[in-house]
Amino acid sequence: MQLNIKAFTITCALFWGFGLFILTWWIIAFDGSSGLPFEPLSSLYRGYIISPLGSFIGFGYGFIDGGLGGLIFSWLYNCLCNKCGCRKSTD
Repeated sequence: MQLNIKAFTITCALFWGFGLFILTWWIIAFDGSSGLPFEPLSSLYRGYIISPLGSFIGFGYGFIDGGLGGLIFSWLYNCLCNKCGCRKSTD
């Protein structure tokens, strides 16, 4: 079975983008909007801070990062599946 590269890429992009968006609002809900960088993520995503604007910046970075990760994963999976003789999906 092969993965649909476009569908998997978009799914990963939305999943990671909304994940960062929700994480930011979760932190805002419990600790408040500090406007300070969230160390684990701000070292990876330049400009990401715990604020309403930062949630949208995080969504953008997450969408791109998740999309690239999903693209690479699905492409590699399909390549390895072809090498190993996996059957193609009929749908």
